[in-house]
Amino acid sequence: MEILFDDAVIIRQSEKEDEDSVITVNCLDKTGLGSDLCRIILLFGLTVARTDASTDGKWCYIVFWVVGKPSTRWGLLKKRLMGCHDRRGLLHDVTEVLCELELTIKRVKVSTTPDGKVMDLFFITDTRELLHTNQRKEDACGHLKAVLGDAMIKCDIEIVGPEITACSQGPSFLSDAITQGMFDEETLDVHQYDSLACKCPSVTMDISLSPSHTLLQIACQNHKGVLYDVTRTLKDYNIQISYGRFTTKGKKDCEMDLFIMQADGKKKVDPSKQNGLRSRLQMELTRPIRVSLTSRGPDTELLVANPVELSGKGRPLVFYDITLALKMLDIPIFSAEIGRYMIGDREWELYRVLLDEGENSSVSKKKIEETVWKMLMCW
Repeated sequence: MEILFDDAVIIRQSEKEDEDSVITVNCLDKTGLGSDLCRIILLFGLTVARTDASTDGKWCYIVFWVVGKPSTRWGLLKKRLMGCHDRRGLLHDVTEVLCELELTIKRVKVSTTPDGKVMDLFFITDTRELLHTNQRKEDACGHLKAVLGDAMIKCDIEIVGPEITACSQGPSFLSDAITQGMFDEETLDVHQYDSLACKCPSVTMDISLSPSHTLLQIACQNHKGVLYDVTRTLKDYNIQISYGRFTTKGKKDCEMDLFIMQADGKKKVDPSKQNGLRSRLQMELTRPIRVSLTSRGPDTELLVANPVELSGKGRPLVFYDITLALKMLDIPIFSAEIGRYMIGDREWELYRVLLDEGENSSVSKKKIEETVWKMLMCW
């Protein structure tokens, strides 16, 4: 028996001797669920006085009115009725172990099976290039077992070929609602500050100080990965940095002086190319990561997107920060996928996290978005 959430089992103990205690169970339905519950109740020596049950074929709602004893261990009874490890934060714990082992997550697919079990499927690469050895595989599984304990039923690491990774790609398209809301550059005003964006940076260029270099000066809000966002943008434009200086001003702001040149050894003189680079830097430093919470039918889906470098590399530790933020908010994850999509002329890495139904109702949409954003952006 697998029940997913803490509040899936609620026990209200009687306050008077002649009153019944009430056990409420709200969980995924399955054949034999009632038998499993009644067996546990019987095991604890409780007498069922009355019960009501209803189901829609997927979810069931059962109420037991029971007669207990002064010695009844209600806390242990709830744990036995839950029958599974708490999933809140479990995915983050797995991600944390993989990061510590220097295993890079390329793609992940997390799903909850009809009987309540969770399957985490990670496509990973090994920075040590030892994952083909049995010792490395055993070491990784051992670390996961040490952290997850009895929650881990099985751990397998297999080398897969290109045909498997191709099948895992998923659809190559996104709905217009997602693309227009998160990726439409025309609707994203870099000069309009909000809680899910950094302040618009000042970007200036001076070609008069050096015969072969352009001085690029940037004053912007400091955030996690700010140097990465600047250097990856210059890399995509095939621009080299010959000399650079980075300084912080207090805790929130920073300044950069970079002497840059094009790959052909010339400085950037063309005004249109300067404006193009300036606009791109402003966009990348204002919204380096896009975060949005949207409704997908009756469910809620968290979307996080970051641009992929032309070299094919994505932003590091994004999934780690997402799962950590949700763990801090005590919000379970029902399913999660990482995919790459061509949107316009750029490739984006998109994290799609389906939150468990009803579990995030006490946390506002704004709170979820801002917590995830701050985890991704703030030191």
